[in-house]
Parts: sequence; C-alpha cells; structure tokens
Amino acid sequence: MLRRAAAVRPDDRVLDLGCGAGRTTRDAARAAVRGHALGVDVSAAAIERARALAQAEGLTHVTFEQGDAQVHPLPEDGFDLAISRFGTMFFDDPVAAFAHVRRALAPGGRLAILVWQAAERNAWDGALRAALGASDRPDGAGGAGVTGGTGGTAQNGTAAPDPFSLGDPDAVRSVLGAAGFADVVLTDVREPLWFGPDMTAALAWVRGFTCTEAALAGLAPDAAERALDRVRSVLAAHLRDDGVWFDGRAWLVTARCAP
Repeated sequence: MLRRAAAVRPDDRVLDLGCGAGRTTRDAARAAVRGHALGVDVSAAAIERARALAQAEGLTHVTFEQGDAQVHPLPEDGFDLAISRFGTMFFDDPVAAFAHVRRALAPGGRLAILVWQAAERNAWDGALRAALGASDRPDGAGGAGVTGGTGGTAQNGTAAPDPFSLGDPDAVRSVLGAAGFADVVLTDVREPLWFGPDMTAALAWVRGFTCTEAALAGLAPDAAERALDRVRSVLAAHLRDDGVWFDGRAWLVTARCAP
C-alpha cells in the first residue's frame, strides 16, 4: 500500500524517514532507477544492517545516514518524495519536524507515510498493555504499557514515546498543514500484524519493545515472570498454524508541498 501510494518515479530523489534496516529505502531505490534514495534512522545498528543489505543487493544509488530525521541536516529542495513506514510518530515537535522535511522537498514534492491509528483501534496494544498492568507493582503505580500508547512514563521520568501520536486524523491534518503541506488525505488501512512464526519468536519481539522493558522494570523476578505469563496467554490466544497474528489499524497519509 505504501509503495503504491508513493508511486516512486524513475527520476525521483527519495527520503525515507526512520528507515530501520532499509527495506522501504531499497524498494524506493529500485523504482528510482535514475534517481537516488536516502534512508535516515537513529539506530546505528539498523543503519549498519541497511548498508550491508544494499551492498549485497548491488544497489549503488541508495545511501543511509544515522540521525534523527526531525533535525538531521538535509539539503533544501533536495528530494522529490518523502516516505516513512511507522517512523514519524515519535517527533518531539511534529510541526517543526515535518516543516524540516518540507524544506527538504522540492516544489511539488510529495509525502507518503504510514502511522498507527488510535490505540483503541489497535486491540493488540490494549491486550498486551493489560497483561503488563500494575497489579504486581509494589507501589501500585500504573505501568507505561507495552507501547506507551496511553502516555506512560519511562524509567527516567520522561514521557514514554507514543506510537499513536498521529492517530487522530484532524491532528494529522493540522500538523501537516502548519508544516507547509496541502492536499492531505488519510486512507484507512486494516491489515493483520504478524508477531512471529511461533510463541518464542513473538514473545521475544514483544520483550524487545522499549515500553515492555519499562513495564517490567522494578518488578521482583517472580512478579515479572507472572506478567510475562500473562503476555504468553495473550499471544497464545492469537496463535495460528502460520504464527501469531493480531488485527492492526493504520492510516496511509499522503500530501503535497503547499505552493
């Protein structure tokens, strides 16, 4: 869906925001045969992996840079298209961040991103958050939850990253409009989410979430194991022959640079 919406053209210069290991960046590079694709991500390990994969695939017109896309130096008017697969929800100041991206786009530049819909539309978040709830905490305080979707608090006292921060369509239109984008369109995306081929892989995936670590932190070992047992029960309820699956809801957001 993202590839179709992005509609990368042969001469496009593509910017991939929060590119991770670079799958979407490499896909864009393959379509932009006479252009170029740049992927930016905060994770050094992800960027290293992205570079290795691009080299293995023989892609010479794709590059990767480690950095925070909301402030990373980008050439003005240097791109024709900005894309992101779930990489734009964690900006500290969304208007400033998208304005930074807007300045990096040439006149007529396009934006195509996927973001989560609201937490209440993603039942997997609620189920896992409930499993990692506060009942085992000695102080009775609420946990941040598996994804921080309810605005939990991290170990250092700062607000936990909220992957659902762009779940409100009106807020998305307001942010992008203030950042210099026009013709903002949100398309409802409902697709199953694959958490892994089996329970072991799915649990490892969930334990890797930053906010899972925050929810388990401070629990005694036996209490942490009870919380993980509840997570295992949630995952088992969604286990099929081909893996662990949950329903997912996202917005496919497209826009153009305002004149």
